[in-house]
Amino acid sequence: MVEADETYVGGKAKNKAFGPPPKKEPVVALVERDGMVRSFHVPSVSARTLRPILFTQIDRASYLMTDEARVYTSAGNDFRGHGTVNHCIEEYVRGTYHHTNTVESYFSIFKRGITGNYQWVSAKHLKRFLGEFDFRYNSRDMTDLERAALAAKGIAGKRLTYRRTSSGQAGEAPLH
Repeated sequence: MVEADETYVGGKAKNKAFGPPPKKEPVVALVERDGMVRSFHVPSVSARTLRPILFTQIDRASYLMTDEARVYTSAGNDFRGHGTVNHCIEEYVRGTYHHTNTVESYFSIFKRGITGNYQWVSAKHLKRFLGEFDFRYNSRDMTDLERAALAAKGIAGKRLTYRRTSSGQAGEAPLH
């Protein structure tokens, strides 16, 4: 069972005194119930952009659970099953099986982390923040020691290089 949903990340119009409201960036997340999450910063929420993500990330033998958004309708037919809940009529759970509460919970954790810890995220670096929160969610059942070892394993074989930024003047002494 895999839940798929989308959200928008960005500033709030009430925090902007003049000009157009800030642009929000679309994010799609796929959460396996009692399993892992994968989230993606997408250019737009459309069947054209979501279909390849769904088909490359989810096994076709899985049951897909979404909300009533039309972008999932045709793609849902290619999975073992496709269930929906209709948020427009305030339906959030049908029985015990049909819901998107797991993916909504992931978005809640992600947005609280952005607003509480980081305050703001640029579109350029949104993918990195999603990767961080995916890692946190996927390692939630580990001890701190196991999580640190897993993070250290991720940097194996990579080099940290020190290079001058383009704003530094040639011949400038480095800061100590």
